Amino acid sequence: MSKYAYDLHIHSCLSPCGDALMTPPNIANMAYIKGLDIIAITDHNSARNVRAVCLAASSLPLTVIPGIEVTTAEEIHVVCLFPDCDSAEKAGLEMEKHLPPIQNRPEYFGEQLIMDENEAVTGNFPFLLSNALDISIDTLPTLVESFGGFCYPAHIDRTSNSILSVFGTLPDKPRFSALEVSRPQKFFEAAENDGYRKEHTVVTSSDAHFLADISEREHLIELEKPTFELLRKALNKGLDRAFS
Repeated sequence: MSKYAYDLHIHSCLSPCGDALMTPPNIANMAYIKGLDIIAITDHNSARNVRAVCLAASSLPLTVIPGIEVTTAEEIHVVCLFPDCDSAEKAGLEMEKHLPPIQNRPEYFGEQLIMDENEAVTGNFPFLLSNALDISIDTLPTLVESFGGFCYPAHIDRTSNSILSVFGTLPDKPRFSALEVSRPQKFFEAAENDGYRKEHTVVTSSDAHFLADISEREHLIELEKPTFELLRKALNKGLDRAFS
């Protein structure tokens, strides 16, 4: 077993809140410079830039996990990870079908740029990706699993767009094995939060929208190899299925 530095929550320039410099090669190279071993690309409700980042990182000693940050109907952000680009892109197309047909206004929300691995702009997604889908937190895990992936609530310690800010507690169903906590030192100072790390695998990632915010080599996970399947097994405490 080896320890691998990870950041499993990174946005590209496809996300309207993502900086224009969050291009596929910039993300790959910054992650490498910072000493990361595993990253995940998790744009809002779409996977249209994951393949470009994977290709941009193909010559680097860096594992890129294709992902999506889904906003559920309840306005809860959920990190969804997939085994390969094909699966993520198919899942992304399904998520996009559940977006409200509200046009993006780049002057207010930012561009939603689709790029190739060489930073050539190949498109601009028309509908605002940061809106909530009409998919509930109850049904999302099964949907993600149908594409070979798994998911867990993002930044549960934040006061907005988190499962705790919406529900006040974790629901009994769906059952999540992993949770993302943005500031674990502060969150776990409160004794009432200690149960979350006793009963779940806690992940800390950057939710980076700017290159400088991509994690340093500070969050480590122990794996035999940096692969999607072993990552899923580790985050779900060895369960064969991500959810029940």
